[in-house]
Amino acid sequence: MSDEALQRLLDQHEIVTVAIRYCSTLDAREFDRLGEVFVADATAELGDSGPLAGLDQIAATCRAALAPLDASHHLVGNHVVEVGLDTATHRCYVQAQHVRRGVEGGRTFIIAGRYEDRLVRTVDGWRIAHRDLIVTWTDGNRLVVTGDR
Repeated sequence: MSDEALQRLLDQHEIVTVAIRYCSTLDAREFDRLGEVFVADATAELGDSGPLAGLDQIAATCRAALAPLDASHHLVGNHVVEVGLDTATHRCYVQAQHVRRGVEGGRTFIIAGRYEDRLVRTVDGWRIAHRDLIVTWTDGNRLVVTGDR
């Protein structure tokens, strides 16, 4: 295997690891660790969140959506990674289960779709520069993620 092919495999592995780190960071409610996933000036559109600019706004949006929940579980798969020299694209499917007890109409809400990312190589490794969440379908009680307690 050439050095170039080996580097491409290592880069692909690291990029998939970044996608998984995003999920585990959200589910652990470790929003201050999103700097291990995004660059400081990252942008995102997370479903119907509207355009988000900067790591602080992305983290605040994630915190506002998930902190009120009793639990969440983000599962990603079917990763497709294209690596350039210092930029890359990544796409994967996501299913995110959200649980909030005491909400009239049911305690679960599932979002399914895909993440589409643009990444950049930094001195700390690969980080997401832009993330889109494209929602394909949902099921359950939307009040789990939008309603008051």
